[in-house]
Amino acid sequence: MALAVTLLSLLAMGLQYRLVETRLMDASRALLTADLNGFAALYEQRRIIALRQAIDYRAAAHTGGEMLLLADRKGVVLAGTEPAWPEGLTKTGEGFTADGAEVFVRGGERWLAVARDLPGGFPLLVARSLAPVDATLASLRRGMAALGLALLAAGALVGWFAARSVMGRIGRINALADRVAAGELSARLEGARSHDEFGLLETHVHAMLDRIENLNRATHRLSDTIAHELRTPLNRMTQKLARIEGQDDLANDLKSEMRAAIRVFDSLLDISRAEADQGSGGGLVPVDLSRVAQEVWELYEPLAEDKGLRCTLTVDPDCRVLGDRNLIAQMLSNLLDNAIKYCAAGDELRLILQETPDRHLLTIADTGPGLPDEMKDQAFERFVRADRDKDRGIKGHGLGLALVRAIAARHGAKLGLPQVEKGFVLEIGWPKLSADP
Repeated sequence: MALAVTLLSLLAMGLQYRLVETRLMDASRALLTADLNGFAALYEQRRIIALRQAIDYRAAAHTGGEMLLLADRKGVVLAGTEPAWPEGLTKTGEGFTADGAEVFVRGGERWLAVARDLPGGFPLLVARSLAPVDATLASLRRGMAALGLALLAAGALVGWFAARSVMGRIGRINALADRVAAGELSARLEGARSHDEFGLLETHVHAMLDRIENLNRATHRLSDTIAHELRTPLNRMTQKLARIEGQDDLANDLKSEMRAAIRVFDSLLDISRAEADQGSGGGLVPVDLSRVAQEVWELYEPLAEDKGLRCTLTVDPDCRVLGDRNLIAQMLSNLLDNAIKYCAAGDELRLILQETPDRHLLTIADTGPGLPDEMKDQAFERFVRADRDKDRGIKGHGLGLALVRAIAARHGAKLGLPQVEKGFVLEIGWPKLSADP
């Protein structure tokens, strides 16, 4: 907007300059016409003699600004301010009219001149200097240039302040969006709302966040309620089954099914708690991620080797994060248990923890069946399982990766599923502690 105003102002000044130039040139032509009319009146009275006397008189009083010259048929100067006819100036027409006046330059100075052949072959030159016109126009150009620079500077300054104000207000909303994306659904912009479009936008964003927070709270409350209410009677039924005699096989089957159902509810509760605490930062303490990874690996490595898997552990030391040690151990246990469950003898299982410039990168990879391509977009949703014949005999409820996502979000970690030719690879980027190099 400031640039548009500046350009329009410069255009207006350009038009004004052309108008002033035209007016000054018209004034110079009017003076030249007045000189020619005076000489024409004298010529009517006494012809060349009166014209010569008048030019001699004007030449004697010459102070600059005009050029007069009258010559005879041979080009000899009879009277005037010039010793000879100017080079390059041609005579056009006859008489004392100002029609066809031309501009010529001599010594770097412009002149508006009328060059004529009077009856009898007497050359006449009447010219007016355009130096005052050029000086006025030069002064006007300098003023316009200064004003243009001032307008550009003012426009740039105003634009900078306006952009800074707008970007500052956009930055507030972006900062709020970042906090919400990190899981802090209760985040809000501080201060009163303004009465412009940004204030209306902030009001709408707050209303949207209030609605999302209420829906999220209701969902968590419903999940917790269902899990609590159903887990208790299932535990009671399991205890009562222990007292059944004579049908041990049936009782054991029922107990196994109930324990599986209880594990589902426990997983749902764990997911709900992790999602509810997402972005709060409460309860997180410095944790040695390297040590936790090694301890969990030592628990599951014998199980993997018993199944015939080739195991590889690569862990950089002293990778410290801000987290919940139990949740991190639960996440790693879940991932390693799933990998062992789905891999077959001869497959490879790897756990890699390495320090990168921005984050600690934890990678768990195997060469098992992996995830079908059509499932990768839904891999972290609850109750999502691959519907393949070879997977149907493996027990599970599709909550493992949902729990992994919830725990990762609780710690501000980023999940990634790189493309691999075979198997399954999950990358988890953990934020470093601020004290880390």
